[in-house]
Amino acid sequence: MAQEFVKAQLKGDKVVLFIKPTCPYCITAKDVLSKYKFRPGHLECIDISTRQDMRSMQDYFLQLTGARTVPRVFIGEECIGGGSDVANLHKSGKLEGMLQSIGALQ
Repeated sequence: MAQEFVKAQLKGDKVVLFIKPTCPYCITAKDVLSKYKFRPGHLECIDISTRQDMRSMQDYFLQLTGARTVPRVFIGEECIGGGSDVANLHKSGKLEGMLQSIGALQ
């Protein structure tokens, strides 16, 4: 069930963050992404902390991305990592190009 839920959220023109609201790395990822103007419906934060299948979802993240930690940030269907990865891509100037390449920005 967790695997199907995750797969259903990922779309080629959307950025999806799987988060836990109290996690400092999740907060970092959200803060960085808030600097960009997304087209409506092209940025989604999904709080997994209240889901009964949270553990199996994190196990699936491990299988899919090599890490089970949050945030797991997907640009399109590709996982770009977590909070530090998003911050580093932003600092290097690469993040905006990645977001533009999938048509997520206004």
